[in-house]
Amino acid sequence: MFASVAWRRIALATTALAISFVAEPMTQTASAATEVVSVVNKTPITSSDVAKRVAFLKLQRKTGNLQKMARDELVEEALKRDEIARVRMSVSTEDVDRSFAKFAASNKLTPAQMSEILNKAGVGVEHFKAFIAVQMSWPRLVNARYGAGRMSNDELVKRMMQNKEKPITTEYFLQQIIFVIPESKKGKITAQRKAEAEKSRSRFPGCAQSRDFAKTMRDVSVRDLGRMMKPELPEEWKPLIEKASANGTTGTRVTEKGVEFLAICNQRQVSDDAAAEVVFRAEDIGKAKKGGDDPNSAKYLEELRKKAQIVNP
Repeated sequence: MFASVAWRRIALATTALAISFVAEPMTQTASAATEVVSVVNKTPITSSDVAKRVAFLKLQRKTGNLQKMARDELVEEALKRDEIARVRMSVSTEDVDRSFAKFAASNKLTPAQMSEILNKAGVGVEHFKAFIAVQMSWPRLVNARYGAGRMSNDELVKRMMQNKEKPITTEYFLQQIIFVIPESKKGKITAQRKAEAEKSRSRFPGCAQSRDFAKTMRDVSVRDLGRMMKPELPEEWKPLIEKASANGTTGTRVTEKGVEFLAICNQRQVSDDAAAEVVFRAEDIGKAKKGGDDPNSAKYLEELRKKAQIVNP
């Protein structure tokens, strides 16, 4: 069946993740005994990992020394994954599963069919999902650490003149409502907490009374996120915020903290210098992502590489 499947060239619509690959008939050979080929900060990279990445590169129609390319990519991802874990900024399993399903749907496949293709190609579902998780999480770290830098007044005026008018964007004032799930109970009470969070949304009294409202429930916290313009919205929340009504709440998401939703305390259209700068910075970041040449990302990764212990047996 796999030999008859032809994947259309597509782009995966997730943050900083653009993949285009075509499946073709492949013959899987018996793999040799798994051995460690690199160790990154005590995390081993095995020959099995490399074989899966080589298979992934073949699906992307990459050419060259695929063994070296695969090993280099895996070392880089291990560095990024360690840093993502250290600063606790990983996207959730739910985010990854949603992106996986979106990728499958864009190819007119179900997640089960997509899984079958990846497994038969020698990539494996978990390997692909681990790749997605890093690609989605890493830009968040880079933006959190470096931001995009403020524009000078001269540069801002020049961009506005080129644009011929000030950009208009939406300004939000947000609160984060968290139905906390202790680490020891993750998976055990998630469905229950999700149901509680969904039920509370219909009774949410508004941001002014949110803290008193939270006190009527068990292990619920409220955090003010303050002012945030549309280009600054976290990618994982952006679609939910845009669907929400003014002074309403977003749908829920399962995160590393528990089950969350956001409250829209206020929103309005703005067109001032601050809004223009945010819009222009977002445009610049978007261009960098498409070109894959974000200098801050390269700088951050090089710092991690210098501090890391990388052993190649």
